[in-house]
Amino acid sequence: MSQIKSIQALQVIDSRGIPTLSCKINLENGISSTSMVPSGASTGSREAVELRDGGKEFMGKGVQKAVDNIHKIIAPTLLGMEVTNQQAIDEKMIDLDGTESKSKLGANSILGVSLGALRAGAKVLELPLYHYINNVFCDINGSILEMQLPTPMLNIINGGEHADNNIDIQEFMIMPIGAESFSQGIQWAVEIYASLKKLLQDQNLSTGVGDEGGFAPNLQSNQEAIELILSAIEKSNLRSGVDVGIAIDCAASEFYENGIYHLRGESAKLDSDAFVQYLQSLTTQYPIISIEDGMDENDFIGWKNLTHALGKKCQLVGDDLFVTNVNELQRGVDESLGNTILIKFNQIGTITETMQTIHLANSNKYKSIISNRSGETEDSTIADLSVGLGTGQIKTGAPCRSDRVAKYNRLLWIEAEQKNLKFAKNVFG
Repeated sequence: MSQIKSIQALQVIDSRGIPTLSCKINLENGISSTSMVPSGASTGSREAVELRDGGKEFMGKGVQKAVDNIHKIIAPTLLGMEVTNQQAIDEKMIDLDGTESKSKLGANSILGVSLGALRAGAKVLELPLYHYINNVFCDINGSILEMQLPTPMLNIINGGEHADNNIDIQEFMIMPIGAESFSQGIQWAVEIYASLKKLLQDQNLSTGVGDEGGFAPNLQSNQEAIELILSAIEKSNLRSGVDVGIAIDCAASEFYENGIYHLRGESAKLDSDAFVQYLQSLTTQYPIISIEDGMDENDFIGWKNLTHALGKKCQLVGDDLFVTNVNELQRGVDESLGNTILIKFNQIGTITETMQTIHLANSNKYKSIISNRSGETEDSTIADLSVGLGTGQIKTGAPCRSDRVAKYNRLLWIEAEQKNLKFAKNVFG
């Protein structure tokens, strides 16, 4: 009796005070589960479409149309389906929408139901969500994955679209690559975050935070942001490049115009080759082990050049480039663009497609990083996803704000309850 009895949807609020969608799946056996859908600020042009209402209410960002699509179109079609058949549910919704970008029903409505079904299925089989996710992946892709706790990527200085300051690079992150456990990694991150706050206060710089909980001061350059973080690491009695690595998300598409990368905070205009050299110089100066969206999403030559220059030294992550899409990732594989994919399930719209993309990455020796969005909720599914799919890395903001901390706290509980799970330390070898 684990068939879907009813589906309810509701407009709720995300971490930026913007409407998003929540979905509740009710089963014939009385079990129910609730999901919430995240939303991005810096988005790739090839992402699946997030359906918004337009008009005057909520600045045009309401999601009542997506809610109505669940009630009027999706729910009547899925009633009676077995909730543990994740792939069948997702494919039914993909067929219902009928567009490549999910623009008819909205990726937010489809994902809300897909996530709700996933969580309900775990309850039906009385499995921890991460364990159930591992089983679903094996069913969909026919391959077995080793579960493990991820190394966290914590965004502690925000710039770009995530903050109201003059820093061009969107995220400056720390990764506790030398920690012996997830809990130790979080401890280090909290201590570094506190040290960074004190450094900013001592220099009379703002300690207000951006969308993902990182500090958002006005600084002279991207290099100054990195140097502040290195000082915070040192003040926490940790070693840069050994205990803690630096990761950056350029979100380069946000400052790329007509073939030029405009670093307005540094009054610099760089062509594609020059920007590759700029990133090379940063990795030479600093212990940067991961660069996300180092080039514009359509600067394929630039991506190829960056991969040739740094691909054996550094993790090169495609977010806007790949948008969690198997077709976009396949292009990257074929053309040798990057070596890692960021996974955001709302970029593609279903759990099944998300898992298929990770399977393609695994098959081609690309790493995968499970990621949050700038507009988040208290839904912690991505924590379980990172463990169940054994990706080894999770990116979900600073150790600040409950919408970010919910994911870290969920992982701390998983670690406490499953002593045999390996911690994916030293991801980069």
